[in-house]
Amino acid sequence: MGSTLAWPFRPSAADRPRRILSIDGGGIRGLIPIEVLVELERQLAERSGRPDAVLADHFDLVAGTSAGALVAAAISIGRPMVQTRQFVVENAGRMFKAAAWHKRLWHLYDEGEFEARIKAFLGEHTRLGSPELRTGVLLVMRNATTDSPWIVSNNPFAPFNERTLDDCNLELELWRLARASAAAPVYFAPEVVTLGRAKPYKFIFVDGALTGFNNPAFKAFLYATTGPYGLNWPASEEQLTVVSLGTGYSRHVDRALRPRRMGIFWNIGEVPRALILASDREQDLLCRTFGACRMGPSIDVEVGDMRGARSAVPSKLFTYFRINTWLTGEKLAELGVPDPGAMAASRLDAVANADGLRRVGQALASRDVTPQLLDYLLAGGPGVSPSSNS
Repeated sequence: MGSTLAWPFRPSAADRPRRILSIDGGGIRGLIPIEVLVELERQLAERSGRPDAVLADHFDLVAGTSAGALVAAAISIGRPMVQTRQFVVENAGRMFKAAAWHKRLWHLYDEGEFEARIKAFLGEHTRLGSPELRTGVLLVMRNATTDSPWIVSNNPFAPFNERTLDDCNLELELWRLARASAAAPVYFAPEVVTLGRAKPYKFIFVDGALTGFNNPAFKAFLYATTGPYGLNWPASEEQLTVVSLGTGYSRHVDRALRPRRMGIFWNIGEVPRALILASDREQDLLCRTFGACRMGPSIDVEVGDMRGARSAVPSKLFTYFRINTWLTGEKLAELGVPDPGAMAASRLDAVANADGLRRVGQALASRDVTPQLLDYLLAGGPGVSPSSNS
């Protein structure tokens, strides 16, 4: 199947190692991976000798869910990470602007401000299949109409990206898909997406975090290597590297909890958070089982960080780096982050904690953007010879 996209997966580079970047969802906590990516981009540019290089020049596929989808979309069009950071810092308060009182039974924040800011940043007319996209992008959202996860990519070989289709996914606006992936129920209104030109029809989309892929790293690996999606990348430690960034895990230990407190309203707030946390950790565990883990905090006290641990997959299918932290006083103090008490309770909409979240990201970058990580990303990368890693 052919494509008119300016696509980075060129036949001449078929034997080049592939790089996947994955970014979790997490609302305003998305500032944590943003700060890590700012530093990663800076050091990659410095080490490669290409001062104008951006992350799109170093990754073949960038996956994101919710807030991570916004970052992934920005990377795909070549936005420098410092611009993405500036956008979030300057607009977070506006995007979390309270909705009119008569709308608050449906959602807390004004969808007009939220939508307008994303549209302006990503470009109103940029589509999933636009030639402006400089690398592969994969966005996760939930189709509430069909009760199914939607994994949407600009991959020209995907079945629903065939240009002759009336409802080709490549015609969808990039900003609209990013906004749909970030449409967290309670916080924001869902996004209505129209597909088809001759016979248009509508789907209602909500936050991709509700699919079980708030951490999309393992899904991105499957997408890149599973036949029906069309990419068919080779899977081995040498040929594929996955870098996965989290938005911090918040742990709430409530020793005073009693069954009588666990009513309807308690469950409305607690159950989605608990399910998202569990699925995030499961995706991380899958990556460490099928991939060779080179970096990552302990998943739990039972399995640890899985580095060097036996699994049912003796020949690992990719090299894996996980950058994340628990947002607890103990772990944040280890990172040297000031005032960890306030950070430990950070919510998805806690805009007041933006500066603290940035400090967490900067501390993670200082710890985890290592020479080993840079070596894996630069060796055989686009436009960079292995000899330039010294």
